[in-house]
Amino acid sequence: MHLMFTHGKIRGMSEEYAVRAWRDVLAKHAAAACALERELSERHQLGMSEFEVLERMVEGGRERYRVQEVADAVHLSQSACSRLIARLEKSGLVCRGMCEDDRRGVFVLITDEGRERHAAALSTHRTVLADIFEPGQPTRSGQPTRCEQSTRSGRAAAQA
Repeated sequence: MHLMFTHGKIRGMSEEYAVRAWRDVLAKHAAAACALERELSERHQLGMSEFEVLERMVEGGRERYRVQEVADAVHLSQSACSRLIARLEKSGLVCRGMCEDDRRGVFVLITDEGRERHAAALSTHRTVLADIFEPGQPTRSGQPTRCEQSTRSGRAAAQA
C-alpha cells in the first residue's frame, strides 16, 4: 500500500490522528476477541475461531467447503485451519472427506450437531459484538480493554 507522507501528514490527516485511529482499532479488536473467546468458551464450549468457522459455513449455505476456502474466510493458514477443523471434527461439529474430482483436496461438511451448536451460540456472539461496538462506546488508546480489566480483577482477587 502506498501512502502519501509529508511532514507529519498522511493523505491530508495528521500522523497523530492516524496512529490514534489505528490504536483504537487494535483496542476494539482486542476487547472483542477476548470477550468472544471468554463468553463462547464458557457458555458453548467453542473458541472464537471455531465459532467463526461454523458461522462461515452456515452463512455460505453450501453443503461442503474446501479446507483452503475455510482458511481464507477466517484468515488462518491452511495448517492452522486444518488443526482447528480437526478439533471441530473431534467434537462432532464437522466432518471431513476427500474431494472426488481432486484426490489431493479435502472438503469440510458441517454436521447437524455443528449447526445446533452454532445456533445456540449465535445470540452470545451477537450480544458481545453489540456490547463492544455499540455506537458512542468510547475507545481510548492506552486505556485498558475490558479483557485487561477482567484479567487484572481476577489476578487481584486470586492474590487477596
